[in-house]
Amino acid sequence: PAEKGQSTGQSCGKIRPQTPGKNRCRHQTQATEDIGMSKRYETDGDPNEASPPILFRMPLDLRWRDLDAFNHVNNANFMTYVEEARIRWFETAIRGWATDAHAPLLAAVQMNYRLPIPYPAQVFVELFAGRIGNTSLTLGHRIVSADDRLYADGHSVLVWIEIASGRPVQLPDAVHAAAEMG
Repeated sequence: PAEKGQSTGQSCGKIRPQTPGKNRCRHQTQATEDIGMSKRYETDGDPNEASPPILFRMPLDLRWRDLDAFNHVNNANFMTYVEEARIRWFETAIRGWATDAHAPLLAAVQMNYRLPIPYPAQVFVELFAGRIGNTSLTLGHRIVSADDRLYADGHSVLVWIEIASGRPVQLPDAVHAAAEMG
C-alpha cells in the first residue's frame, strides 16, 4: 500500500506523488471519494455500475499464515486466492479443460489492490468472463467481503497451448461454453 499522500499508480506501475495537477499518470485522475484506507480513482469504473455476471464464487477463510508483518494479508496471497478460484472453477464447471494434449498457460495477470484484507475475515473470490478469444480467455476477478467491500480486482489471460509444441490451440469448446454462461 502507498503512503498517505501517494497513489499506488497501478495503471502505470509507478508510485507517483499526489500533488494536485502534477506528476500524475494521465490514466489516473483522483476522484473525490475516499474509501477506507484507499482512494477511488476514475479508472476503478462506476461504483454504481452493475458487475458482470459471476461465473464462480469461492468462499475463503483466511489463515494466520496469510498475514504479513503489517497484520493484514500479504499481497502475494491475493494471487494465490485467484489461482485457487480459477482451478476450482475449471474442475467443477468444465470437463476437458486440460488434457494430455492441451492445457491453459497463464499469459498475463493484473491485480489492483484496493484495500488491505484484515484478519480474521472470510472473503469471496469472484470470477467473471472478460474476452473470449480463439485461443485465449480473459477472466476477470474480484476479492470481496461478505458485505461486498472490494479488496482487489483485475484480470487474468489464459492461453490454451498444445503441450508437445507449446503453440496456441483453439480454445476448447467446453471452456468457451462455460465462459459464455456468465
